[in-house]
Amino acid sequence: MAIIAYLRVSTEKQDVQNQRLEILTWANREGVQITDWMEREMSSRRSAKERGLDELLGRLAAGDTLVVAELSRLGRSLGEVVQTVDKLAAHHVGLVTLKENIRVLPNGSGSRDLQSKILVGLFGLLAEVERDLISERTKAGLARARAEGTRLGRPKGVLGKSRLDGQEAEIKRLLALRVSKASLARILGVSPTTLARFIESRRL
Repeated sequence: MAIIAYLRVSTEKQDVQNQRLEILTWANREGVQITDWMEREMSSRRSAKERGLDELLGRLAAGDTLVVAELSRLGRSLGEVVQTVDKLAAHHVGLVTLKENIRVLPNGSGSRDLQSKILVGLFGLLAEVERDLISERTKAGLARARAEGTRLGRPKGVLGKSRLDGQEAEIKRLLALRVSKASLARILGVSPTTLARFIESRRL
C-alpha cells in the first residue's frame, strides 16, 4: 500500500518546496513514509492530462493513499475536484489533504465517508465562489471608477496598505536569521510575491 504525494504549482515563482515541506512534516508526524512523489509546474487551467492527473490516477492502486497539500491541487473547479475524488474512491484509493484536514481512508466498497464528501464539495465551492466574487467586485469597481473619470492606479511614491504592516521588525529579524523568503511567507500566511513586494517597498 503506497503513499504517493502530488505537488503542483502554477508558475515558476511559486515554490513547490513549500508543499513538499508540509507533506514531509505530516508524514513524520504520522509516522509514515512517502513512497513516491509527483511534481508538476502547470497552471490549473491546463487539462487534467497536462497536469499529470491522468498519469497520477494510473499509478495509484487499490489500497494506496494520495497526499496533497491542499484540495485545489486536484482540480480547477468544484466539479473537477469532486470528479477526481470520486475516481480515487472508485479505485479504492485513500486521500489526505493537509490544508482542509480531510482524511478519506481506502476501502473496499468504492464509497466515501459522508462527512468527507460534504467537506470536499464545501471547500471546492467556497473557493469557486470566492474567485467569482473577487472578479466581479474588481470589474464593477474598475468600471465605476472609469465612468466617474477617476484615474486608476496608486499615486507615484505612495505606499499601499499591506496585511504585513506592523510586522516590519519581525520580518527584519527573521531575515537576519537567514530564514528563507519562501518559509517566511508561509509563516506570515502570505504569498512569496506579496512578501517580496513588501520587503522591496519598505526597503527591509
